[in-house]
Amino acid sequence: MWKNHPKALPFLFFSEMWERFGYYLMIGIFTFYLKDATAGFNMDEKDSASLYGTFIALVFFTPFLGGLLADRYLGYRRSIILGGLLMGAGYCLMSVHNIQVLYISMTLVILGNGFFKPNISTLLGNVYSTPQHKAQKDEGYNIFYMGINIGAFICNFFGAALYTTIGWGAAFIAAGVGMFIGVITFIAGTKHYKEYDTRKPLQPGDMPLWKILAMVILPSVIFGAIGWFMKGNDFIFDSNSTDAFIFACIPVLVFYVMLWFRSNKDERPALAAMLSIFAVVILFWAIFKQNGSALNTWASRYTERHVEGGSEKVLSAVKLTESIYYKKDSVTAMDNQFRKIKVDGQETKEWNYPSYFKNMPEASATLQEGDAVKAWVPSLSQSINPFWVIVLTPLVVAFFTWMRRKGKEPSTPSKIAFGLLISALSVLVMVGAVYAGENGSEKVSVWWLAASYGVVTIGELFLSPMGLSLVSKLSPVRITSLMMGGWFLSTSIGNKLSGILASQWDKYDDKANYFWLNFILLFAAAMFLFVLLKWLNRIMREKGVN
Repeated sequence: MWKNHPKALPFLFFSEMWERFGYYLMIGIFTFYLKDATAGFNMDEKDSASLYGTFIALVFFTPFLGGLLADRYLGYRRSIILGGLLMGAGYCLMSVHNIQVLYISMTLVILGNGFFKPNISTLLGNVYSTPQHKAQKDEGYNIFYMGINIGAFICNFFGAALYTTIGWGAAFIAAGVGMFIGVITFIAGTKHYKEYDTRKPLQPGDMPLWKILAMVILPSVIFGAIGWFMKGNDFIFDSNSTDAFIFACIPVLVFYVMLWFRSNKDERPALAAMLSIFAVVILFWAIFKQNGSALNTWASRYTERHVEGGSEKVLSAVKLTESIYYKKDSVTAMDNQFRKIKVDGQETKEWNYPSYFKNMPEASATLQEGDAVKAWVPSLSQSINPFWVIVLTPLVVAFFTWMRRKGKEPSTPSKIAFGLLISALSVLVMVGAVYAGENGSEKVSVWWLAASYGVVTIGELFLSPMGLSLVSKLSPVRITSLMMGGWFLSTSIGNKLSGILASQWDKYDDKANYFWLNFILLFAAAMFLFVLLKWLNRIMREKGVN
């Protein structure tokens, strides 16, 4: 796989793999932890999805500033190391069961990702900037992307085993250890990318950092505070955190528009192309990032997870099962109901009330009160998508390599457009799953989730690594990391939108309508980008890239 590629690639690959190990281990169990009535924070579906959406939105919001600081002051290597250490500390702090400490740890992860994420992607692009490797840039990003997903695949097995045997804290500490291993791996490869770590001084017309802080960051904080203190139920959304995030984005969005206005005539078309794609892919992330919220709920409540015989023995031996106890009232319990329980001697409402048996009518005839069944841990479903990435990446890379040799490789914007369309089709699989389970009255096979993730993974491979490649190709050298931050800003807004959509899950009596809405949003985005393709491809040709 590394043949004929720069020697820096394996180190960047494994650094990102371990970083993603930590991040996806944490995010795979995050909403389950929030909803745990005894060892977590007993949040209901709406509140946990809203906090999840805000968290992953802010995680991808800070690369805007982290990229800028790396471009002009810190350099890429220092920024990546600093970001990795902050994230590792944040994951470890999540092991402390305290809501204030949780917010502190989330803040560290948010800041750390801002320094790490845009700059390791930019450094990879710089490594492929030489004439010898320029034509391999898309392929290099695809291989790099596979590293992300190897980490995302293996982490959920470690996380599930740890939180079912020791507790949530052990799983979060494992995420931190993974991040620290990533930092050590990155430092070990320094000699292979040291020469590509170049800072870019201010150019005529560039805004100095103090002005950006005064005109963008400070207004974002002020706008966010305004959104927070507006009464959520009476304003835009029914969540103060959502209103705060939407308001905080306004000054940053204005900044990127002004960046386009202030650019020279040579830079302006490329910036316009990037900003257009940034806007469109928001809807991809809005649907895709429901893997940690709505699709986690689907895996937990609507998917047949019961195991017995040899499968049960193997999975139980490696601590990947949970015991679910049958209670007669759970058969009829609705997803958004609660029961009263005692926690530390005090009565409270358990919002995440176990409802595994409610869509298993045969349970009433075969089980007695208090009987237990073994089921695989639902967070393992988070490994389905990265599994498909690992399997499909070599095939996608080989496909595009074959097309390039024949002179028929699609342009990068074309790949992104097809990625949106293919991703929209994946939502139709979930519509089929709803119909197969008669709208939740019966559980359905995990193969529905596997099929949906398989289709969306093809779309993801056409889109996500191609977006990183596009920024590297089109961005003016002086603001490459800043524009990489713009790509992650679109990811951030999409992530928050995913939380907004998922928080409405319980309001849809017919779950097919929930997925139909997702399909319409994503299909519309794909059609819009196809309309822009001719213009986007012309800009790519004028820049001498594909």
